Amino acid sequence: MSTSIYPSSEFASHLQEAVSGFCSLAAEQLKILEGHYSSLVRWNSIINLTRVTEVGEAVMRHYAESLFLASVIGGGSVIDVGSGAGFPGFPLAVFRPEAAVTLCESHQRKAVFLREISRGVRNVCVVARRGEDVADRFDWVISRAVLAEDVLSFGLADRFGLLMSHSDAARLESVSHVAASQRIPLPWDESRLVLLGESVSRGTA
Repeated sequence: MSTSIYPSSEFASHLQEAVSGFCSLAAEQLKILEGHYSSLVRWNSIINLTRVTEVGEAVMRHYAESLFLASVIGGGSVIDVGSGAGFPGFPLAVFRPEAAVTLCESHQRKAVFLREISRGVRNVCVVARRGEDVADRFDWVISRAVLAEDVLSFGLADRFGLLMSHSDAARLESVSHVAASQRIPLPWDESRLVLLGESVSRGTA
């Protein structure tokens, strides 16, 4: 599907340029992500979802980061712990329709937002509970807002993809429940990276 049939809005133009080096978005995917952004700005005046709402900064900080993570992990079942406004899980679900993505968010009003923006996105499920209270197992656990040590200690998946700083990655790699990891720097921000790897299953750490 060509992106040329979608109107070249400011959001769409920024996003297409930001991700051009690592992924391609179809017209319908751009439309869904722009709808998410519009809802994010509107809901942010009611509940505190993010401090970053200006379109250029939001595209880079929220959507491009999430899509870069989506471009380097596999498919299957994915849980996003502490999803907040839907990052990185929602853009990942849009980019990878073959993946089954669970957005895990314990803040009830944020979970309502996630359910609202996920209407019509068939591969997204919203769970309004804490990560440690989720009993299911997944192929991947992803996150960027929750302390990484906690995310991995929940034992939700053997493989992980985490958005973080280099210093946080170094700290995480020193703990026992990380079996193997790979640092993949963000192409546009040397201070941040995706930490991709395997963790020790719950009960064996």
